[in-house]
Amino acid sequence: MHILDILKPGKPTVSFEFFPPKTAEAQHALYDTIRELEKIHPNFVSVTYGAGGSTRELTHDLVLRLKTTTTLDPVPHLTCVGHTREEITAILERYAAAGVSNILALRGDPPRDKPDYNHAGDTFPQAVDLVRFVKSFSGHPDPRGFGIGVAGFPEGHPATPNRLLEMDYLKAKVDAGADYICTQLFFDNHDFYDFRERCALAGIHVPIIAGIMPVTSQSSMRRMAELAGGARFPGRLLKALQRAGDSSEAFRQIGLHYATEQCADLLNQGVAGIHLYTLNQSTATREICQRLGIL
Repeated sequence: MHILDILKPGKPTVSFEFFPPKTAEAQHALYDTIRELEKIHPNFVSVTYGAGGSTRELTHDLVLRLKTTTTLDPVPHLTCVGHTREEITAILERYAAAGVSNILALRGDPPRDKPDYNHAGDTFPQAVDLVRFVKSFSGHPDPRGFGIGVAGFPEGHPATPNRLLEMDYLKAKVDAGADYICTQLFFDNHDFYDFRERCALAGIHVPIIAGIMPVTSQSSMRRMAELAGGARFPGRLLKALQRAGDSSEAFRQIGLHYATEQCADLLNQGVAGIHLYTLNQSTATREICQRLGIL
């Protein structure tokens, strides 16, 4: 379903994110997760795309499996780092032929073995270039083409310390054809509300979906900091987690409670949607939805 038909004023969405597994064991575990979370009937699910296109085929295979064997509506991530116009066209053609309705368009990270990668040499140097190209794609059966999502950063993009310039970049992506914004994870809702207000002041009026990832263990907390490029953990959250001591279950329950409170507050403040980063596990996501009364 086209994202414009999913995102309706006054009807917040719930969506999940998965990443393509690289081993047979991880595949089986993910499909167990998918079967559990499918029961919640999310509005859509997104599938990540590895740095430099490293999981291109894995992403495509998972998206098609979701499309053909489940009731879930997959939204593949698509990054443009190191990709030619012909490669992006081929990917879009495959998704269009499979009936995939939406794309999350990102610049993406460079290959891990190229820390000094120069984006200026790419066919699509920035996400706005990819958004513009996807918007111009005419091979989709829906006359509106693909629905297009882009990333937003309530705490600020780590590569753009100038917040005014960052908002200009986001506005350019929306003007190029983005239909909605999905944010990076954050732990202080005030950051999201400020981001949403700054978007409105900049003339950005597309729906903004809030990205939420519960802290369920010390290891997941460290991974979040890496994935988010330096996520800010509020003192209130850290103080609560310290009270867990050596109890992993207490740590998990505190993290779930905090994430549930975040989601409840966002819903009360009229958020367009909640996007839960699952890390391919169902338990925390299912419990948060249950506590919110979504199940």
